[in-house]
Amino acid sequence: MNSSMLNILLYIIIIIVPILAQLGITINYGKYKKVENKKGLTGFDVAKKILEANGLDDIYVVETSGNLTDHYDPTRKVVKLSKDIFHGNSIASLSVAAHECGHAIQDKENYTFMRIRSFLVPIVNFTSSFAWIVILIGLFAEYFNLFLFGIGLISIGLLFQLITLPVEFNASYRAKKELIKLKLIDNEEDDGVRKVLLAAAMTYVASVLTSILEIVRLFVMYNDRN
Repeated sequence: MNSSMLNILLYIIIIIVPILAQLGITINYGKYKKVENKKGLTGFDVAKKILEANGLDDIYVVETSGNLTDHYDPTRKVVKLSKDIFHGNSIASLSVAAHECGHAIQDKENYTFMRIRSFLVPIVNFTSSFAWIVILIGLFAEYFNLFLFGIGLISIGLLFQLITLPVEFNASYRAKKELIKLKLIDNEEDDGVRKVLLAAAMTYVASVLTSILEIVRLFVMYNDRN
C-alpha cells in the first residue's frame, strides 16, 4: 500500500471511530433515559446522597445548560448536571450523576491521575491552540523540523487523553460501587448502569485511538514529503 492510500485509509478510520463511539452512547443513553429507576430518585437526589455519604456535604450540585454537559469542577468544588440528568429519575440520570460524584471522591482522595490531568490542563490548552498552525507552516514551507515539532505538540494532547482514561474508568468504578453500597440500585438495574457508564467511557477510548491514528497519519505525510 502506497503512502497516499494509507493516508486516505487512516483519514477514513479517524472519521469512523468517534462516530461509532458516539453511536454507542446515543443508543445506550437513549434506551436507559426512558427507564425509570425503581426508587424514583433524580440525578440531583443521587448526587446528594453519594456526596453526603462520603463527607462531601460542602460540594454543591447545580443544574447546567446543554445536553450531556455533566461534569465535576474541581476548582469550584461543584458537580454540574445537565437538565435531563438533574431532574430526570431514569437509570441514565442516576448513572451519570453517580459518575460525576466519582470525580468528586477522586478529588477528595487526591487520586494521582486526576492530579496529573489537572496539572496538564493549562499546558494542553496552550499547545493545542497553535499545534496545527505550526504543522501547516512546517508543511507548506517544507521546514520539516517545525513539522515534527508540531507533531510533538499534538502528542502532548495524546498524553493528556491517555491520563484521562484511568480517571474516567475509575470514576465509573466508584460510581457503581457507591450505588450498590448505598442500595440506590438493585441487581436488575445493575446491567443498565454498567452499559451507560461503559458507553460513556468508550468515547474517551475513541478519542485516544483517533489521536494515535492522527499522529500516525502525520508521520506518513512527513515521510512522504521528506
